[in-house]
Amino acid sequence: MLDLKLEDIDGILVRYNVALEKEMTPDEAAEELYPKDELIYPIAKAIYEGEEDDVVDALQAAIDAGKKPIDLIDDALMVGMGVVTQLYDEGVIFLPNVMMSADAMLNGIEYCKSKTTEVPESKGKVVCHVAEGDVHDIGKNIVAALLRAAGYDVIDLGRDVPVDEVIQAVTKEKPLLLTGTALMTTTMYAFKEINDKLLEKGIKVPFACGGGAVNQDFVSQYDLGVYGEEAADAPKIADAIVAGTTDIAALREEFHKH
Repeated sequence: MLDLKLEDIDGILVRYNVALEKEMTPDEAAEELYPKDELIYPIAKAIYEGEEDDVVDALQAAIDAGKKPIDLIDDALMVGMGVVTQLYDEGVIFLPNVMMSADAMLNGIEYCKSKTTEVPESKGKVVCHVAEGDVHDIGKNIVAALLRAAGYDVIDLGRDVPVDEVIQAVTKEKPLLLTGTALMTTTMYAFKEINDKLLEKGIKVPFACGGGAVNQDFVSQYDLGVYGEEAADAPKIADAIVAGTTDIAALREEFHKH
């Protein structure tokens, strides 16, 4: 039998990085991730803090110093949002923080656009909607905000969207991704109908579905469905598509829990 003192057991059971995490506040964790550039740093920090006025002030200071407004979208705003996303993925910060940062970033993008005639390049189009018969749109609003903050052009169809309206939007806009949210089990079956009508038209766009009523088993039943457990999965799925993973099976392999 091992002869271990109590303090030895404590030392064995606590991993070094767990002890480290306890000592580091979210603000300190963010501090380690900010870019070191003295003009970009305050912009990224203001995004993390969700301070819209500070974002604008820091952007203007960078513009005054010679930075191009259009470049600041990718080089500063996106970088700041990247810090927020990483900390959220690691469980250091939570969704309300992310939403405040997304709002501050979107405000920053509008400010940059107002300071130039150049148009920022979108990563691509995404159509978002809430299932027909369902008026609960908080989840969809979060999905749309996070997609916009990640650089996507979002066509937001709103809530309680008829199936045929979704089909028309996808046919017209040719998005790289369609998203659908449903809170009620009675409304989520619209997703299967959308799936079937898109396939009838020969449209094989990945269809990311989530919301309170929806689970992975249900989404896996139809050909185009990719399950997103939380709103933050939507930009990740879109990024994977932009990076070349357009096959539904490959997206499921990446995002579904096995």
